[in-house]
Amino acid sequence: MAFLIDTCIWIDVERGALSPAEVAAVTGQQPVYLSPVTIAELTFGVELATDPSIRERRRAALRRLRRKPLLVIDGETGEVFGQMVANLKSSGRNHRHRVQDLWLASQCVQHGFRLLTRNKSDFDDIPALDLVLI
Repeated sequence: MAFLIDTCIWIDVERGALSPAEVAAVTGQQPVYLSPVTIAELTFGVELATDPSIRERRRAALRRLRRKPLLVIDGETGEVFGQMVANLKSSGRNHRHRVQDLWLASQCVQHGFRLLTRNKSDFDDIPALDLVLI
């Protein structure tokens, strides 16, 4: 089963808080995909960096990640997202502060992928999501 990896994991790898080997120990030989949401979030981090060395380190990490296959957001992803957000809202849960996380979750549900994260609380109220914690 393939993996989509939450942005927080990629940030931890770039910062040295997690090693690529630790991530690979969880994903094994399964394919790992990159989301346009993750590209957007990491690009945001590159652009916000005021220190040129940090900016370049982040940019280099993003270039390395761009070698992963990209999981496209399409019309079906939009439908899954809309249903997911409607379910959260009708059950009284807030969705506004976690839009990017919900797009990642929607991609995983759509494709039957597992989501690797360190942030259980961002996703634990999405029952259709196959969540893996590191």
